[in-house]
Amino acid sequence: MNIKIITVGKLKEQYLKDGIAEYTKRLSRFAKVHLIEVPDERTPEKASEAENTQIMAKEGQRIQEKIGARDYVIVLAIEGKQLPSEVFAEKMNQITVDGYSDVTFIIGGSLGLSPEVKHRANFKMSFGLLTLPHQLMRLVLIEQIYRSFMIQQGSPYHK
Repeated sequence: MNIKIITVGKLKEQYLKDGIAEYTKRLSRFAKVHLIEVPDERTPEKASEAENTQIMAKEGQRIQEKIGARDYVIVLAIEGKQLPSEVFAEKMNQITVDGYSDVTFIIGGSLGLSPEVKHRANFKMSFGLLTLPHQLMRLVLIEQIYRSFMIQQGSPYHK
């Protein structure tokens, strides 16, 4: 399985880089993980709705350029479905059973994702109603992907 995690903006904090590197290493026995950062757009402090829409569209275009035609795409969006870890593990297993070998996760920028990116998604997923920093969300997501594989293996890691 190939897993891509497409994110908007550069990861700056070393402790997050270290955590992501650790889970990427752990995941290597199950999948190839590709972390892809697309540039974010500078957002004016008091941007209008039209400016925000334009920014999301530009970031969305960059994201879509990184999605393969045959990828199963999961976007992280507040309106997405919340899943317990066990159900997420079942979902990841079902994706492979359905014949997908490339799974792409997308974390948008501070304004969220463009409607075009959300429309491309096969599945919209939410980690809850809390607002988390997008950079921290990368670590949370990759840990949950790792956890899903460990659940599938019957590992005590999940307990």
